[in-house]
Amino acid sequence: MAQNRAKEEESINKENKEQKEEDFGYNLYPERGSSKFKQGSIGESLFTFKHKCQIMLQFAMDTSPYAKLLLGAMKSSGCTVYKDRHFSCEDCDGTVSGGFDAVTSQIVLCQNNIHQQAHMNRVVTHELIHAFDHCRARVDWFSNFRHLACSEIRAANLSGDCSFVNEMSRFNFGLKEHHQACVRSRALRSILAVRKVSREEAEQVVDEVFDSCFHDHAPFSRIPHSKKDAKFAHRDYENRDRYYANL
Repeated sequence: MAQNRAKEEESINKENKEQKEEDFGYNLYPERGSSKFKQGSIGESLFTFKHKCQIMLQFAMDTSPYAKLLLGAMKSSGCTVYKDRHFSCEDCDGTVSGGFDAVTSQIVLCQNNIHQQAHMNRVVTHELIHAFDHCRARVDWFSNFRHLACSEIRAANLSGDCSFVNEMSRFNFGLKEHHQACVRSRALRSILAVRKVSREEAEQVVDEVFDSCFHDHAPFSRIPHSKKDAKFAHRDYENRDRYYANL
């Protein structure tokens, strides 16, 4: 019996060690664990980019058709998003612009890496898609690799990350199925940033779920390839119940 107990303790210690080694990308967001300034303090506003970040966030929530549609969809799904509760402007590692913390249901905006409104709009939209997936489905972010890959594919596909203008700014050119290639590439990039897996393993999982997740456009009625598309999608979403209301 003592031998079995020793084996059990060894197994538990091994599992705990593996969990510590797999930080799930939290090392990219150092303020998740502790903050130099108390949230909302004067020191925080004066000595960080937080004030500018919060202004750009509010502007994105008020004016971006992508964000407005997602916020409306989450409210309809019973997951109303509150600016002060569900968004946090923080300093991050230089390689990331934002993230979704499933433990706290909070979107992290990297105030030291977001300097333009257009960039803020894309980051808010990208992370709101993760939040929407978290709201509508039982996403196992930490144990089910396929769930993570699916949400990253959807976020890259629907957030405008792969719009023609953005791809041109990255000097990425292509014609046939270029959008699909961009979505794959950015989904892989996001996965590799937050998981300690090989590129081959990440590519395999993305391939397994790509078709079904790429064609899941919820809550958009179409892939919003541009701001104009997003405006039409938002209009359609706002008017979705008008026909039945008039019956």
